Amino acid sequence: MSATPQKNRASRRVLAAAAGLATVGALVAAMPAGAQGHGHHTPARTVDVQLLSFNDLHGNLEPPSGSAGTVNETQADGTVKAVPAGGVEYLASSLRAARKGHPYSVTAAGGDMVGASPLLSGLFHDEPTIEALNKIDLDVTTVGNHEFDEGATELARLQNGGCHPVEGCYEKGKKFEGADFPYLAANVTDEKTGKPILKPYTVWKKNGVKIGFIGVTLEGTPNIVTANGVKGLKFHDEIETVNKYAKELDRQGVKSIVTLIHEGGAPASSSYNYDCDSPAAGDGISGPITEIAKGISPKVDALVTGHTHQAYVCTIPDPAGNPRLVTSASSFGKLYTDTTLTYDRRTKDIVRTAVKTSSKHRPAPANPVSVNHVVTRDQAKATDMTDLIARWNTLAAPIASRPQGFISADINGRGSTAPEKPLGNLIADAQLEGLAPADKGGAVVAFMNPGGIRADLVYKASGSEGDGVVTYGESFTVQPFTNMMNVVDLTGAQLVAALQQQVSGSNEASPKILQVSKGLTYTLDMTKAGADRVVTGTIKLNGEAIDPAKTYRVAMNEFLAGGGDGFAALGAGTNKLVGASDLDLFNAYLAAHSTAAAPLAPPAADRITVVQ
Repeated sequence: MSATPQKNRASRRVLAAAAGLATVGALVAAMPAGAQGHGHHTPARTVDVQLLSFNDLHGNLEPPSGSAGTVNETQADGTVKAVPAGGVEYLASSLRAARKGHPYSVTAAGGDMVGASPLLSGLFHDEPTIEALNKIDLDVTTVGNHEFDEGATELARLQNGGCHPVEGCYEKGKKFEGADFPYLAANVTDEKTGKPILKPYTVWKKNGVKIGFIGVTLEGTPNIVTANGVKGLKFHDEIETVNKYAKELDRQGVKSIVTLIHEGGAPASSSYNYDCDSPAAGDGISGPITEIAKGISPKVDALVTGHTHQAYVCTIPDPAGNPRLVTSASSFGKLYTDTTLTYDRRTKDIVRTAVKTSSKHRPAPANPVSVNHVVTRDQAKATDMTDLIARWNTLAAPIASRPQGFISADINGRGSTAPEKPLGNLIADAQLEGLAPADKGGAVVAFMNPGGIRADLVYKASGSEGDGVVTYGESFTVQPFTNMMNVVDLTGAQLVAALQQQVSGSNEASPKILQVSKGLTYTLDMTKAGADRVVTGTIKLNGEAIDPAKTYRVAMNEFLAGGGDGFAALGAGTNKLVGASDLDLFNAYLAAHSTAAAPLAPPAADRITVVQ
């Protein structure tokens, strides 16, 4: 075919308009200037801008192991297949291949690029991840909640560069340069000055094309980050903040605006290729982002989201009733979203006549078009990423490869969708055992937050250690926060209230089921609503009913002890004793309970009886 790609695109738009997808005015707008008889040198009225996006990388430079390293794909016959995905060697290759033939291409991220990272990145305060993102040519990202794990000063260092204040520079003669791309934090202000701690927005420009990016994290960030991480900071309403800065950009003549928001939703299917606009726009998605999207100004043309680690390309109407794209690309670099934004040079805005998602099942020549692609592991690796991983692995090796214990099979944590996870039980048992001695706190029960379990323990060897060997690097990947453990006094009434808070209040819509140490048993009746889901008469500790008036010594990490994740009852503990870190207790338990000849088997998940 002799037609140029530009003419192909023009003819597709003509057909779309003729089919009633656009107005006559949009039809004229869609035609290149040359096609309107003004000669070939006048630039086209519209230009296609490619927006590539991803979210929640969490420092996963190497391909994630076990179920954390797969995405679900619905096949033509309706079956679901788990496809291995992720790893920056493949993400870099995917993005570079996608950019080919797209002179206007911008790459953006939806937050949580760092934090809760595997050892390869976490050991070095995520400098390796920032370096990788620089090489990938990330143009902009918003902050997520995990960007605050080590506080605002450390976040500023990741942006601006400079060696770590305590650990210094990791490589001789090399100073950490910081991020080449702006981190945006429009709704995070300094309590004293009232000003945003980082840039609220940035404007991407090329040949007169201008697209504004506003970045916000979820307003509830302080509830899911340790108190030290958000000290001196204020987090504001997402909708109000975005609308304020959209107005500001509009006044500056920037009419094309994309919001990067670290908050998300839950599609009705876990398959990345699920059509969440069926039967009608946005019908297949629920969660916080749906209400936020409905409140964000029509001045914003698309929303790149994150936080929930889900995959979706949905259309949720803006307040003016116009369709608007809301996308998310799973997590850990397993997917990227490719969105075509058609920029009108005359209005300086994105053409939003008819938004439809393109998929295998339903091609749509409308605009903007967006689709999630798998970062497959059967493509060529990006050699610069392979070199980067090898360089940092050499520095990490002496610590990372140290054996901690032995397992007889996979012990699922992050990869388990059940309320009670085998790895959650193992972690809680380790915490109880380490903190039960009188001089260590005298704990009688331990609680672990499910979100703090970042991976599975995988039986298959990750390196040369051999199958079934748990290395320090692997145990660190499971619990990368190195939270200090606390033991506190709680009354029986407060214990019961904490269990009820798993399924009520801020956790009612999306329950957060605490992982419990052996000896604590109860029934969770999910057919009921709110706090009633916890059948209080069934709560027992070592076979005895909980006495509301009695005091119990309870072990938990400092995040839960601070009332994190909506557990105000746990935050009310008194007589606090600070113990070892969660990771130290976990490794000590593995060492004490397993040998090569007698590896640890996955614990039975029989502490919480769930009625569905």
